[in-house]
Amino acid sequence: MKTLKKLEDGRLHSGLSAAALLLALALAGCGGGAKDGHAGEGDKHAEHAGDKKEGKDEHNEAESELTLTSEEAARAGIKVEEVKPQALGETLTVTATIRPDADRLAHVAARIEGRIVAVPAKLGDQVRAGQTLARLDSVAVGEAHAAWVEAQADVGIAEADYKRAESLNAEEIIPRKDFLRAKADRDKAAAALRASADRLRLLGGSPNASGAGVSAFAVTAPFAGTVIEKKATLGELASPSEPLFSVADLSRVWIQADLPESALAKVRVGANAKVTVPAYPNEVFGGRVGHIGASLDKDTRTVAARIEVANADGRLKPEMFATATIEVAGDKREAISLPDPAIVLMDGKPTVFVYRQGAYEAVQVEPGERVGGRTVLKSGLMAGDQVVTSGTYALKARKLKSQLGHGH
Repeated sequence: MKTLKKLEDGRLHSGLSAAALLLALALAGCGGGAKDGHAGEGDKHAEHAGDKKEGKDEHNEAESELTLTSEEAARAGIKVEEVKPQALGETLTVTATIRPDADRLAHVAARIEGRIVAVPAKLGDQVRAGQTLARLDSVAVGEAHAAWVEAQADVGIAEADYKRAESLNAEEIIPRKDFLRAKADRDKAAAALRASADRLRLLGGSPNASGAGVSAFAVTAPFAGTVIEKKATLGELASPSEPLFSVADLSRVWIQADLPESALAKVRVGANAKVTVPAYPNEVFGGRVGHIGASLDKDTRTVAARIEVANADGRLKPEMFATATIEVAGDKREAISLPDPAIVLMDGKPTVFVYRQGAYEAVQVEPGERVGGRTVLKSGLMAGDQVVTSGTYALKARKLKSQLGHGH
């Protein structure tokens, strides 16, 4: 019986051991399967993260570039300039004022006192040489015309007396002294006629005038130009001491600047200069120093200088404020510069747009000094880069819009 019981206990123990082993194997299998399953999920997450990283790089690259059709670029006014190193020398920047060329400026007044009866010229009119600006009526001109008419009559009488005396002298009917007297009277009458005609011309009258026009005269433009000042008023009395008009030829203007005493040794007559005005902030007008004053202003310690600038289109107006950048003596250096409008701020950093492979790429630059409407670059670009110089703000707006569209 004891033997049978031991045998049954052994069988039971063996059965429990086998069950325990099977359970352990099952648990091990389940654990391995879970581990393998999680590992697979990790691989999937890693693959997804790789996809996200690659997408992010493509997204950043798309953000830094803009693509426009030729029609869109034209509508935005985009212009591109190839970057080239340019020789830049030391410059002097001064404030200035635009003046008319004093050699082509005239203050037109009446030659004699008279009453203004017509004013055909208006302020700002373009006039030609000899064009009537105003018409006046003067007693002096009427008197001069009457004297000329009288002189003409005297010449006629003297000429007839001379011819009669000449025929009588040929027949020896009158003494020769009478003939000579008649000749002298004719010559005097002719001289008086010339003098009266000259006086009438100098007063502005016309020998061919008649009626009320004999006392009228015209105030005319001395040369072709623009009426920049007008003081003539219909019905008022004009005098030679008060100009009625100012006429200026504005095809060339003077930029009047004051040079500091410390710069006099460097600035030379003939030096190149660049002029900018607030009215046209994106444009530079070239000129040359035409004159440097001979004396120093004791109060400001400056010397007056004149820069001559061509103004064929008349956009530069007298009394405009200007900024003049004058090249001064010294060694020149090679540098890359861009027009000021080419540089914009993106995220608070100076940026330009470079045209590369059909797209406009935003590139950060380090600006330096400003010289005559251009900014010298310290870094950021290389020679040959195609940089947008006009329409930059349109590209900036498009870039900001694209950033907002991507949730930035």
